Amino acid sequence: MTVGVLVVDDNPIVRSALRGILDTDDGFDVLAEAANGREALHAARRLRPTVTLLDHRMPIADGLSVLNAIAQHTAVLVLTSDDDPVLIAGMLHQGARGYLVHGEFDPPELLRAVREVAGGRGWLSPGAASVAASMVRDQASRQHARVRARTGFGLTDREEDVLNLLCEGLTNASIAHRLRLTEKTVKNHLNHVFAKLQVRTRTEAVVRWTS
Repeated sequence: MTVGVLVVDDNPIVRSALRGILDTDDGFDVLAEAANGREALHAARRLRPTVTLLDHRMPIADGLSVLNAIAQHTAVLVLTSDDDPVLIAGMLHQGARGYLVHGEFDPPELLRAVREVAGGRGWLSPGAASVAASMVRDQASRQHARVRARTGFGLTDREEDVLNLLCEGLTNASIAHRLRLTEKTVKNHLNHVFAKLQVRTRTEAVVRWTS
């Protein structure tokens, strides 16, 4: 099966070089080129390429600003000269499946990266892989801290059930119906929850529990 590719870069020389590499393999078909983010999004919507090679620094609209929208139509492999960890994290967060830095890969690696991304997998340059690993560690740390914070409130399992339904916007009557409790029991549970969370209103309870 041929992999349709959209090449996006504001530099025509870079676009030509990327097309030249892809044209060496019959498994790839360059469907179109784009010189900025706006053109890239239009082409992605129209052509639905399997993979889009997306630069970041471009006029009119840069890669990061359109990546999430483009990723709704195609798998995105970022191909840029920028190795800023903040940018890498932003690109991965917005849905990029791969990230390669110019000068850190050769033609065979590019072809392999495109194949991997086309197959639903990922491909990261060493620097991007390090950033991705840090993102995973940070996320795990935040989740662990959130769990510890919730555990520290000392809520019972039933109080957590009631509070979680409160966070969904349910009224006391609806919570009672869902959990097969009386409204008086729900109100008692909420009074205990408010005391443990040290809040006075339903809104404050939701904010404290979900923050």
